[in-house]
Amino acid sequence: MSTLPLLSHASPTAAVAYRHGAPVTAQRFLSDAAQLAETFPAGTHVLNVCGDRYRFTVGLAACLMTGRVSLLPSTHTPEVITRLREFAPDSFCLTDDPRCDIDLPRLRYPDPPAATRAGPWAVPEIPTTQTAAIVFTSGSTGTPLPYKKTWGRLARCVRDGAPRLGLLDGRSYAIIGTVPSQHMYGFESTVLLCLQSANAFGAERPFYPADVASALAAVPRPRVLVTTPVHLRTLIASGVDMPPIDLVVSATAPLAAELAREVEARFGTMLLEIYGSTETGQIATRRTAAAALWKLWPEVKLSVSKDQVFAHGGHVEQFTPMCDVLELIGEDEFLLHGRTADLVNVAGKRSSFGYLNAQLNAIPGVVDGAFFLREEATGSTGVARLGAVVAAPTLTVGALTEQLRHRIDPVFLPRPLIMVDRLPRNATGKLPQHEIESIASRHLRASDAS
Repeated sequence: MSTLPLLSHASPTAAVAYRHGAPVTAQRFLSDAAQLAETFPAGTHVLNVCGDRYRFTVGLAACLMTGRVSLLPSTHTPEVITRLREFAPDSFCLTDDPRCDIDLPRLRYPDPPAATRAGPWAVPEIPTTQTAAIVFTSGSTGTPLPYKKTWGRLARCVRDGAPRLGLLDGRSYAIIGTVPSQHMYGFESTVLLCLQSANAFGAERPFYPADVASALAAVPRPRVLVTTPVHLRTLIASGVDMPPIDLVVSATAPLAAELAREVEARFGTMLLEIYGSTETGQIATRRTAAAALWKLWPEVKLSVSKDQVFAHGGHVEQFTPMCDVLELIGEDEFLLHGRTADLVNVAGKRSSFGYLNAQLNAIPGVVDGAFFLREEATGSTGVARLGAVVAAPTLTVGALTEQLRHRIDPVFLPRPLIMVDRLPRNATGKLPQHEIESIASRHLRASDAS
């Protein structure tokens, strides 16, 4: 039976994580995982919602060591939890939050933890075919769709990616992430990557710029910041001084080349962008400040069938359709032209939300903004209209509209243009469609009432 080790750290004293700046050794990590596993109830499916990245990872390791499967849905709404119970009736919730009210049998992460057990240094070997996690994406109906991830394919993904990120040069990197461990990007880039490349992660998930700076300063160099375009824009705008960062990694949304160059110049570092999906995992990277082309992970292939691009090979579990418009360039490179659902046609003219959002956010004074399609609003012309939600405290609607006239075709000018204090982005920087629709509905009701 083929196996891969849970950890790639060669020594029991090697740092696997940092908690409040203090290193946690590989020996301590394995001891914590073994002792947590002993407290697990009989269920084989575990919803791990621990907010502390170290506790999440200990929970993941305990599951792997006992043959359990980690469930990683994108949200924890009551509807999603109901679907999880139907999908895995034996599931239970591992949490470190005393206020957790998820409607599943709950196991509280032990606090304080037990003492480290003494014993010989032995890293558990996990079968490559063992189902390690089930991730969920929402289909067209909104029902979570499960995708099984085996330990071998997950480990291979991050093992193949580590050299592309320059993280296998013999040094021990400390990785700080602003994204949650439960999201596929955070799961791969802040948890699995550390376990399989002998690096260490920070247990905290900083959000505000000052907190990011503190989290980075608390760990030794070389340091990696794993984050998103939204967080990067906030860091740049804040003016908060950052300690030296040796690498910045970004994903979850397209990153503008201008922002990538500004990040590299401001922080004196290199920024690498990762491309992937929940279904495929990470499959490509590029240095956005210098190149538009994406380079695929080893042995991952893209092919076209009936005008649809599919990913397969390497660590990709199955022949998987991509939801983006990709232009294949040679054997292992491609250009990304936006999401298939990102394209918009108004009155016979075509654009993309990616382009429109980039033009909107490039306007001086705009803190954050996003276009949306008002499919129900066609007016007397029968043509669908666009709206936009914008946080721009120093601009008026009129001034902002005038700036947009110089940047985009008038047919794409947003009606309405809704000014807000901030956009309701989630923990990975994405904008849930229902949140935008809710803002638009409230705005339109208020306008009708006046």
